[in-house]
Amino acid sequence: MKKNIAIIMGGYSSEYEISIKSGNVVHKFLDRKKYHPYRIVIQKETWFYLDSEDQKFPVDKSDFSVEPGGEKIHFDCVFNAVHGTPGEDGLLQAYFELLDIPQTSCSQYQAALTFNKRDLLSVLKPYGVQCATSYYINQGDVIDEEAIVKKVGLPCFVKANRAGSSYGISKVYKKEDLKAALDNAFSEDNEVIIEHFLDGTEVSVGVITYNNEVKVLPITEIVSENDFFDFEAKYLGKSQEITPARISKTQQDKVSALAKKIYQILGLKGYSRSEFIFMGDEPFLLEVNTTPGLTEESILPKQAKAAGISLDDLFGSAIEEAMQ
Repeated sequence: MKKNIAIIMGGYSSEYEISIKSGNVVHKFLDRKKYHPYRIVIQKETWFYLDSEDQKFPVDKSDFSVEPGGEKIHFDCVFNAVHGTPGEDGLLQAYFELLDIPQTSCSQYQAALTFNKRDLLSVLKPYGVQCATSYYINQGDVIDEEAIVKKVGLPCFVKANRAGSSYGISKVYKKEDLKAALDNAFSEDNEVIIEHFLDGTEVSVGVITYNNEVKVLPITEIVSENDFFDFEAKYLGKSQEITPARISKTQQDKVSALAKKIYQILGLKGYSRSEFIFMGDEPFLLEVNTTPGLTEESILPKQAKAAGISLDDLFGSAIEEAMQ
């Protein structure tokens, strides 16, 4: 019997449109022989099912069901394609756990932890995971520019602590530019992380559970045409994403093992995409994404293709794992 699959997309953050694109790709490639896919759009004001003619039908949040033709439809599994809040920070994971509906991304605690850059790095440091020197500041704190520069140096990166797709991030070369960069970061989150600039090769490593095994996908090298891998570089073609990455066998082995180790330490499931900078042969962790982009142009689907995994197999495997 075919399973009813809710593909959730949208969300409450600046990544809304990117999430819609990801969700539509999942909807397009999901195997119709096995699944009945339903596009569920998550917005602050309303949640709704969007049918093939773009008609909207409200979601009953009490049991996460829809009733498009007078017949109530419940879902066997939720495919999570919501980037940012509430799909990547644990809120929807907790909701579905309470309703006992399987979903494809990691669990509530892991989602909340990985979405919080500061907490994630703090948890991983005792395991020997290296990362950039950092400085934390919250909205309303006194800004001590001298102390910031003394700790992290210049240039540095000012980042919103809980945001994705490079929203709220700036590269700062001069102390006088810190305030504007902090204002930009605070437009996305009330917590900020300021990091020392690591000048090295940037790579992205996808780790997935596929056919019940944790699998590291071919590594992607990021070469931005801009000053760093910002929104334009990610989504407007201002970068080269080279798979497999042009790195040494030593670097490849080290970063693959580390990405897999992080996935297993954190108890992740489904997909993850971790970003690293190489300093010599040593990978330094930048962040971990647990709901990475899933468009045909996104990094993780390209890595899966390089590994010989089709999109319908990639998406179907996540659903089967969740339903186990």
